[in-house]
Amino acid sequence: MKKFISTYLSPIAAVAKNILLLYIVYFLARMVYLLLNWSYFAPTLSMHSFGEILYGGLVFDTSAILVTNIPFFVFILFPLHWKESHIYQQVCRWYFVIINSFMTAANLCDAVYFKYTMRRTTTTVFQEFHNEGNLFSIFTTEALNHWYLVLLFAGIVYVLWHFYSQPKLYWRQLSWWRYDLICLMSLAAIAPFVVAGIRGGFSKAVRPITISNANQYVDRPIDAALVLNTPFSIYRTIGTAAFVVPEYFSSEEEMAKVYTPIHSATAAGKGALAKKKNVVVLIVESMGREYFGALNQNLENGQYKGYTPYMDSIIAKSITFSHSYCNGRKSIDGMPSVLSSIPMFVEPFFLTPASMNEYTGLAGILADEGYQTAFFHGAQRGSMGFQAFSRATGFQDYYGREDFDDDDRFGGEDEFDGTWAIWDEPFLQYYAAKMSEMKEPFMTAVFTATSHHPYAVPEKYKATYPEEGIEIHKCIRYTDMALGRFFQTASRQPWFKNTIFVLTSDHTNLSDHAFYQTDLGGFCVPIVIYEPDGGRQPEMQDKIAQQIDIMPTILGMLGYQKPYLAFGKDVLNATADDTWAVNYMNGIYQYVKHNHVLQFDGKKTRAVYALSDSLMQHNKVGQFQQQQQMEQEVKAIIQQYMERMTQDRLMPNRPSHN
Repeated sequence: MKKFISTYLSPIAAVAKNILLLYIVYFLARMVYLLLNWSYFAPTLSMHSFGEILYGGLVFDTSAILVTNIPFFVFILFPLHWKESHIYQQVCRWYFVIINSFMTAANLCDAVYFKYTMRRTTTTVFQEFHNEGNLFSIFTTEALNHWYLVLLFAGIVYVLWHFYSQPKLYWRQLSWWRYDLICLMSLAAIAPFVVAGIRGGFSKAVRPITISNANQYVDRPIDAALVLNTPFSIYRTIGTAAFVVPEYFSSEEEMAKVYTPIHSATAAGKGALAKKKNVVVLIVESMGREYFGALNQNLENGQYKGYTPYMDSIIAKSITFSHSYCNGRKSIDGMPSVLSSIPMFVEPFFLTPASMNEYTGLAGILADEGYQTAFFHGAQRGSMGFQAFSRATGFQDYYGREDFDDDDRFGGEDEFDGTWAIWDEPFLQYYAAKMSEMKEPFMTAVFTATSHHPYAVPEKYKATYPEEGIEIHKCIRYTDMALGRFFQTASRQPWFKNTIFVLTSDHTNLSDHAFYQTDLGGFCVPIVIYEPDGGRQPEMQDKIAQQIDIMPTILGMLGYQKPYLAFGKDVLNATADDTWAVNYMNGIYQYVKHNHVLQFDGKKTRAVYALSDSLMQHNKVGQFQQQQQMEQEVKAIIQQYMERMTQDRLMPNRPSHN
């Protein structure tokens, strides 16, 4: 028997041992992922849920291991006599170690990246950062900060090499036809298991698993990231269609009765705009709602001061909302949400083919009404694709790092942060100066950069804003000061009182409070509307607001009287019961309305939580009276979005293809 195994089963035995080794490596990477992000996963982790996560992880690890190692299986098992040489077997060994080292590195790197996105990385990451020239320095910095992961990676590479199992060289013991027969039978024996493992099961009813299948092993969408692995998430999204149209409603008319993104013309007037106020939109990098003392008066038993004293003073003169959310977890999600009222569903909008559709935004609409429009971002032109998007949505001018450098009034390259962009303080002063050169009415938007990884502040402010709490807090204090100085400068300009200021964040970031680490808490951002002329009573309205509400709300404030498309709504002219928010994470749509959040996986509701249940611990699915109504509404939102994306109907007068 021993001779039979060593002679006839040696190749399959070697493959099986190496696969087992990879399972151990993937398990270890998952444990690192868990421990590095413990505060996000721990609140609901139990022995039972952990067991389900491990079981689900086994399914996705199997798929990733098999897909990435198919060439290795062929190298080992294909019937070629000349492959039974030491050199050939070393080539196989090198392939095995190198390809699986890359997969391990992807998993370990993603363990660090998770706290910024709350999801596994997909292929869109390559599009997102393809214009950035500073990735090497960022990676190097992170490698130094997480040196223990570098050592772990080196140890895993050593284990892969040292414990690699090589089949014995046995072809001289057999006739050529026996050798070929054994190899072919080995391939035939392993093939069904490889196919089933990649698909996620043997049954014909099993469709190839996708990222969303991870939700069947968890109760919270955030936990799906722990079930998945990064190699699977990347290869499974290569060449896949981001937008698939569901068939919840049989006709456009039926769907429109529940929800439509078309905003009809208001009462007729002499012109398209009742008012021609300037509009200034400040999108502040990573400035989550958590950091504002004025927006968290119940936090820490009322003792929480936050990190934004300057903006808290602006909030005291502004309209804010009791619940306010972003519509994505990345900067490239925030741009379309805030400026074009297009949320992120499945993948970032302008990394998909739908970005080639005809669409517009707040800048384009106001430009048609005589506004001068400009977008400002302190990074180099092309960074994050912002310049392309701003132009597509109607911004007439774009000002970036190169333009700042060319302005003799400012410090040029001396104000570059060394990684991403011009420091916030000087760039916001540049922003204010350039607006004073524009013809009124104007509409501008600025995207700040400093409150971002690697979380640095200018040398001259290091003593003023020392390390405290978590590493982003010093940056928040610096950016808050920069915003305060911006408003001081702007207040001295003749255009100031005739301006609507809107401040929000592109997404949330690092957190040290449990509420802001939940599925919904990770989407909490400020939405602040400030009118210096005192036209509206400052207050915190007991409403739900989201980034995609900003465009229709501003158009409502200006009295815009033409039809337009926006997935959000004019929140100031809506009743509290009619306000809502939606976002997408790990295959789950979260729909917030009626003081509850409904989690919908595209087919059924998985959970319902009261907003008062801040840690999302009590699932009320099947017990909430308005669950069915909310299901219908979120279905209509999803289908409208998918149909319009795939049919190029992002303008109000485009007919349906149905």
